[in-house]
Amino acid sequence: MNLLKSTGTIAGLTLVSRIFGFIRDILLARILGAGAAADAWQLAFQLPNIFRRLFAEGAFSAAFVPLFNRRATDADGNDNIAEAERFSSEVLSVFIPILIGFTALFELAMPFVIYLIDDFGAGGRTNEFSITLARITFVYLGLISVMTLAAGILNSMSRFAAAAAAPVLLNLCLISALLAGYFLYPLDEQPVATAYMLAFAVAAAGVLQLIWLVYWVRKAGFRLRIQKPKFTPDVKELGVLILPAIFGAGIYQISRFIDLFFLGRLPEGSFVYLAMADRLNQLPLGIIGIALGTAILPALSRFIAQKDDSGAQRIQSNAIELAMLLTIPAAIALFFAAGPLVTSFYVGGNFAASDGQTTANVVAALVVGLPAYVLVKVLIPGFFARKDTKTPVYTAGISLLINIALNLALIPIYGIVGLAFAGAVAAWANCAMLYTMLHIRGHFRLELSLLLRIVRITLSAAGMAAVLIYAAPLGEGLYDGNIWQRAGSITALVTVGALVYGLLAWITGAIDKNKITMLTKKKAAEPTAPEEN
Repeated sequence: MNLLKSTGTIAGLTLVSRIFGFIRDILLARILGAGAAADAWQLAFQLPNIFRRLFAEGAFSAAFVPLFNRRATDADGNDNIAEAERFSSEVLSVFIPILIGFTALFELAMPFVIYLIDDFGAGGRTNEFSITLARITFVYLGLISVMTLAAGILNSMSRFAAAAAAPVLLNLCLISALLAGYFLYPLDEQPVATAYMLAFAVAAAGVLQLIWLVYWVRKAGFRLRIQKPKFTPDVKELGVLILPAIFGAGIYQISRFIDLFFLGRLPEGSFVYLAMADRLNQLPLGIIGIALGTAILPALSRFIAQKDDSGAQRIQSNAIELAMLLTIPAAIALFFAAGPLVTSFYVGGNFAASDGQTTANVVAALVVGLPAYVLVKVLIPGFFARKDTKTPVYTAGISLLINIALNLALIPIYGIVGLAFAGAVAAWANCAMLYTMLHIRGHFRLELSLLLRIVRITLSAAGMAAVLIYAAPLGEGLYDGNIWQRAGSITALVTVGALVYGLLAWITGAIDKNKITMLTKKKAAEPTAPEEN
């Protein structure tokens, strides 16, 4: 598999989605601000998305992809599409009734769910408005979960483009709803009316995304059939893998779900501050971490199935090197340029300068854990490709306890910033435990050459940080100016930081020219993947 090309396809389309996401959040900040309507919308939007990332994109994908790959290839290494279609259709037929039941149950329990999150009704968010928004958006979970099965099939066939492009549809729907709310309603009615329009736009986006993925699955020559649900041995095997994978693959999302309960006990606007800060944190996490994790799982599964330990070691080492080459400078840049970035993107309209300062502080705390979040995405496939979903459960459980303990200790002192920092520390703990277990079992070991490369990357990023500390204050007065002043000043700051890092990385050898060249070429020892969409 061409790791760089596959990662680049996913990352490039994810970048497009993240750009639309930035436009969406800029409009959200200006139109909804950080008041009660904005808090209610963020809570309603996060509920289905946390479950989506935890159950569908996290646990389901991690368990489904290795099993699908085993059935898509026979003992002689030839394609076995008929067997893969049978397995996928059996899973889909059981999956749909479960999703319908889970969604219906949650819809009925929504008042109680909001009540629990809202500090048992004491946070001021337990009302008909918040409950209705949450019920409308939760429909999205069932639709997007079925889409995840289609995405898993395409990714297993190394057709990454269609699934990576699907989130763009969601952002386009939300941007359309925001613009409609802005132009159709007077200023005093905009927050509430727009929040309702956003909720319906989420449900509509789920339908569009499902149609999009099903179309590309059929275009790939793959046929899914809905039949009478049966818990066949294959379906039972998937179920056994999914339950522990919920914890192993979804530590970040589980932490986010727990964060909702802590956020409900913080002042109005806290949901908005964390959501806006996480948008900046999710940019490199989505482009780098999710892209690499998605790209290497099918390849790792193939290498391990062929008992090619050196191939598995090589692809995971390459993924970590590429991840750190991009993630460490991204984290350091976001830490030191959080203020200018937040001011340029969000401050204005109903989003005050004080809201921007709080959001910037949250960004700085979140990105402390950014390299760890990405490393977890790269290390987790090393377990799931070997059908080991138990070990990540243990590490995830321990890191969750660390996160909760730190939240209890830090939130009373630092508020929402303490919550963000607690999650970052817990992510590093999870990362350390995952690597330790892989190392002890001989599945993966950090080689000296890779460690030295990471040191060079860190030193290059530190040099960039020194320049940013000097350069950032030069743009004061422009970051909150007109659109051209904002765009020009932040573009200049980002360009200077990127150029300095790139130059230092090249000089120090942080960038391995030979490795980059190798990653752009297919190796004969690696399995040949079908062409991408």
